[in-house]
Amino acid sequence: MEALSERAGFIRDSLRKSQTITDNMVSILGSFDHRLSALETAMRPTQIRTNSIRRAHENIDKTLKAAEVILAQFDLTRKAEAKILKGPHEDLESYLEAIDQLRANVKFFSSNKGFKSSDGVLNHANNLLAKAISKLEDEFRQLLTIYSKPVEPDRLYDCLPNSLRPSSTSNGGQGDAGGKSHSEHQKNLETAVYTPLTLIPPRVLPLLHDLAQQMVQAGHQQQLFRIYRDTRASVLEQSLKKLGVERLSKDDLQKMQWEVLEAKIGNWIHYMRISVKLLFSGEKTICDQILDGFDSLRDQCFAEVTANSVAVLLSFGEAIAKSKRSPEKLFVLLDMYEILRELQSEIEVLFQTKACLEMRESALSLTRRLAQTAQETFGDFEEAVEKDATKTAVQDGTVHPLTSYVINYVKFLFDYQSTLKQLFQEFDESDPDAQLATVTTRIMHALQNNLDGKSKQYKDPALTQLFLMNNIHYIVRTVRRSEAKDLLGDDWVQIHRRIVQQHANHYKRVSWAKILQCLTVQGPGSSGGSATGGDASGSVLSRTTVKDRFKTFNVQFEELHQRQSQWTVPDSELRESLRLAVAEILLPAYRSFMKRFGQVHLYL
Repeated sequence: MEALSERAGFIRDSLRKSQTITDNMVSILGSFDHRLSALETAMRPTQIRTNSIRRAHENIDKTLKAAEVILAQFDLTRKAEAKILKGPHEDLESYLEAIDQLRANVKFFSSNKGFKSSDGVLNHANNLLAKAISKLEDEFRQLLTIYSKPVEPDRLYDCLPNSLRPSSTSNGGQGDAGGKSHSEHQKNLETAVYTPLTLIPPRVLPLLHDLAQQMVQAGHQQQLFRIYRDTRASVLEQSLKKLGVERLSKDDLQKMQWEVLEAKIGNWIHYMRISVKLLFSGEKTICDQILDGFDSLRDQCFAEVTANSVAVLLSFGEAIAKSKRSPEKLFVLLDMYEILRELQSEIEVLFQTKACLEMRESALSLTRRLAQTAQETFGDFEEAVEKDATKTAVQDGTVHPLTSYVINYVKFLFDYQSTLKQLFQEFDESDPDAQLATVTTRIMHALQNNLDGKSKQYKDPALTQLFLMNNIHYIVRTVRRSEAKDLLGDDWVQIHRRIVQQHANHYKRVSWAKILQCLTVQGPGSSGGSATGGDASGSVLSRTTVKDRFKTFNVQFEELHQRQSQWTVPDSELRESLRLAVAEILLPAYRSFMKRFGQVHLYL
């Protein structure tokens, strides 16, 4: 218990001391808090000044940096101004870079309106930019003008395939086809290679494109359009004029001799091919490159550049299509229709945009009008053949000029048969072969009707038959040797061969029947028997009758020979065949008569 009491007392003393220490520590810490508060109060003004100084330094740094940027912009503006004042001619690339820099400066100062001199700087930069674009327009105009020259005809001809180049004897017309038929010439054209025409040197096109781009960005699109249109349209028109293209009215064409007009049509066909495949195609190429990226402007420029030239070319075709129809014009109409069909796909591609719609439709309209005029000319030709009133008869019964003209006409038609089939389908989707056969058959029928009428002009019925035989034979022979045979068919050929033979038979009968009567054994009213000749059987013909028969035969034969020796059978095979046929009926009768009455005749 004493021990416990001592320990308890010890603990009480320890606690008492600990409390005293704690109280002392609290008192000390309290004094520290008071001192720190006083120190903080004393330090606050210093902290405020330090923060102000730091912010001031930051503001100064920002201001310096902003000033550096502004000064840099001023420096760039000054450098750009120096390049602008020098102009674009010496160093176009640097000039364009200077314009881009000016635009960047304008954008910078526009977004930094707080700078008190920004308005003045902006005005100066915009004025400088306006001057730069003005000089750029002049440079674009000058550069485009320098490299835009009319194309000489020889350069155009050098781009053509050999088969289309003018021969040394033709004055700018189409090249010699080397004696080939029209259809063979057309097939060669399908694989012909054209050399692309270079209107502006390729190295210049990127420069023109960059200039155009700057003008568009500056809002000078209309100025660009006018410069490009006026320059290139004029050059294109001059190129066509040098080539020989001229504007002719319907009245001008009506006054021309056919030979002159035919030559001009041939030239027009050549000009159309050169214009579409070389000139218009070349214009499209440079327009696409110079105005690349500005679709609407590009399409409008190309349309305006080519519009007048296209109109001049098509107006000639329209004048021909509207002029008075005549048979000789059919083939040139087909040639004109053919070239438009040949160029149709390229015209569709070149003038495919909305801006070129009028030109595209004008070309298509002319194609249809030529087809219609050609078809109407067919009808005119058929009617003209049937109603041909040529009074001059061929005295020798040979092939009539109308026959050879019509047959040659038909032969030429078949050389155009692929074109004709296309033409027929412009208006009728039925079988074009059948349509061509129908047209040909009608023309042949019209010719035969006319020949029947002309054959009645002959007073000698034998010459009538010879004339019809010669002409129908000529028709049949020509058809058999041409492509018309496949279309008209073997039946047509066989029918008309029989007609030739019928006329030959009629000729023999009419020509020789009267002479053959002189060689008959029986006389009028006799009942038959042997002829007089000194034999015991008696005779049917008296000596006087035999004498008269021989005399009449000789006179009639001489007259017939004299008359028919003036007649002609131009085909050697037909002539020989007819000669043999006459001999087959005349010689046996003559020999038989001579055998029976020759001795009587000798003693008369």
